[in-house]
Amino acid sequence: MTTRLTAALALLGAGAAMAAVPPETELSEIVVTASRMHAPLLVITDPQAPRQPMPANDGADYLKTVPGFSVIRKGGTDGDPVFRGMAASRVNILLDGEQVLGGCGMRMDPPTAYVFPEAYDRITVIKGPQTVLHGPGNSAATVNFERTPPRWDQPGYAARGSALGASFGRGDLVADFKGGGPRAYGQLTGTWASSDDYSDGAGERVHSAYQRWSANAALGYTPNERTNIELSGALSDGEAAYADRAMDGVMFDRRNLGLAVDLAQPFANVTRLEAQGYYNYVDHVMDNYSLREFTPTAMMPNPAVQNPDRLTIGGRLALELGWPGGGSTTLGADLQENQHSLRATMNQAALPYQQLERTDDAWFRSVGLFAETGLPLAERERMIAGLRADRWSAQDQRQMLPIGMTRVPNPTANQRRDTTLVSGFARYEHDLAGIPTTMFVGLGHAQRFPDFWELISQNKESTDSLSAFNTRPEKTTQLDTGLVYAGQALSGSVSVFYSNVDDYVLIESAYMKGPRRTIVTRNIDARTWGGEADLSWNFAQGWRLTETLAYTRGENLDQDRPLAQMPPFELRTALDYERSRWSAGLLWRLVSEQDRYAVNQGNVVGQDLGRTGGFGVLSVNGGWRPAPGLLLTAGIDNLFDKLYAEHLSRGGAAVAGFVQTSRVNEPGRTIWLKLNARLD
Repeated sequence: MTTRLTAALALLGAGAAMAAVPPETELSEIVVTASRMHAPLLVITDPQAPRQPMPANDGADYLKTVPGFSVIRKGGTDGDPVFRGMAASRVNILLDGEQVLGGCGMRMDPPTAYVFPEAYDRITVIKGPQTVLHGPGNSAATVNFERTPPRWDQPGYAARGSALGASFGRGDLVADFKGGGPRAYGQLTGTWASSDDYSDGAGERVHSAYQRWSANAALGYTPNERTNIELSGALSDGEAAYADRAMDGVMFDRRNLGLAVDLAQPFANVTRLEAQGYYNYVDHVMDNYSLREFTPTAMMPNPAVQNPDRLTIGGRLALELGWPGGGSTTLGADLQENQHSLRATMNQAALPYQQLERTDDAWFRSVGLFAETGLPLAERERMIAGLRADRWSAQDQRQMLPIGMTRVPNPTANQRRDTTLVSGFARYEHDLAGIPTTMFVGLGHAQRFPDFWELISQNKESTDSLSAFNTRPEKTTQLDTGLVYAGQALSGSVSVFYSNVDDYVLIESAYMKGPRRTIVTRNIDARTWGGEADLSWNFAQGWRLTETLAYTRGENLDQDRPLAQMPPFELRTALDYERSRWSAGLLWRLVSEQDRYAVNQGNVVGQDLGRTGGFGVLSVNGGWRPAPGLLLTAGIDNLFDKLYAEHLSRGGAAVAGFVQTSRVNEPGRTIWLKLNARLD
């Protein structure tokens, strides 16, 4: 209650000051503490800017500064992103428009585990089912990590890099070079990151060390100012310790190849043509001995290894048509197909996994057609609407299922599912006269086919069968409304949503099924509502106050109880001062208690563990620009060494040499220093 009152008073106080704000230009942010909404349901943020709290070098942690996002911690890296309580395939994650699907049946490697954010130029977030352009399944949000192809009117080059050092042996290095001329360009980007185990606020070590690297290359052909043809590729790998399970990730091998064509005004009335094809292969290895002391258990008495992999290929073709009097329509089609396989050994010494054949266990394909249009209705009014249809196919290729220490025949072996799902939205936007404010209201409907983890993952079983392969598709209908204010000294936004979900895919662990406890998948009806708000106020020369808040509430309508995995109310307050080449700032994060929970229920990412208390964390930062192109920033996260864990967190596992906790605790006091350099 105190947190909610603090948030309300802070926002009301800043709002009441609107009339007294002097017309000053908004300050640039040296250290980003919150990513704000600058257009209806659209957030764009710079992943190359220093951030506080200092994120891990993966895509999920970078999303933490977007109001409404949470991250489920498993260790030092590779957390799972959650938006408004929705996780996994409800949040559509794209890398330059491509899908990268992980292999681990327990999501050790979500798509964001293969994202090295500083290798990208921007992160675009579209809230809710309010677009149909970027593939199916975006019932909660669409997130695209994007690069901007460079162009030169004459031969030239640009280079940038960064180096970060921090507590617990943390170190990051990023280097990027691009050069070219009027007809061609090339780009090469490399990243490296590592960390030792961090310590929580009580000084206890958490099993969380990691190392990771990536290399990205692109060659572009630009015969004229309207044409861009790019061939790109990426390699990456790493290893990571996990505090929430009996195994660690010892290989995250990703190989990528992509081809993209972008033509401006290729034909009459066609303002743009985009074509894209890509290949993504993920080879993942996890074991119980490489990164931890091997401890025999009843389930794993010997050194054990699992080696899943996934091949994903896809493509997209889109035409943008311009209309007389303004407005445009995008028509297109997309395809995505993926094959998952697994090989595993329960005794690596006696039967090495490298000698085993891979066994295909799941195949998926989706083919989609889409159309999205934006039309002006009047001088300050417009309508944006879209519709898409997706033909889904899936095959269960598992012949046997594990039940405890035994294996039994799979009742859905070789079964194939084919279905057509339809999604769409319509949004009205209105710009107020004389006030830099846009009001909007949108209604969206998204039909989502269950993903690999909900249908196939070997640890999931339905309540009436050994296989969850016949789990029904999820259908989300959501109303989004709000406003965006873009003044000179004061800017802000409010985004509110109300969502009904038919056939919500619920995962429940520790479910009594006969004489044993197991994990089950079922469809229920659910409802969620909530929203986000942000304010940025330049209240005096060099000073800026930023506030963001987020709240989500959910109901399990079938069981008349709270919907699991809902984040608690959160408020962030940042105060920044910038003068000439110097800056200083603080970030105060307040999170309320969460007493609405459903123990052992949730999704493929995690299940509720019980009630959590509220907490507050204070962090400070500073910055210095010693010369053009150089930026030195430093900070202390969790200044007072607070011991806390997020409500959305995995449960702590028993790892030899570490204290087992009910949740994976967050890092204690962390001191960091970062240098950014650019040469143009």
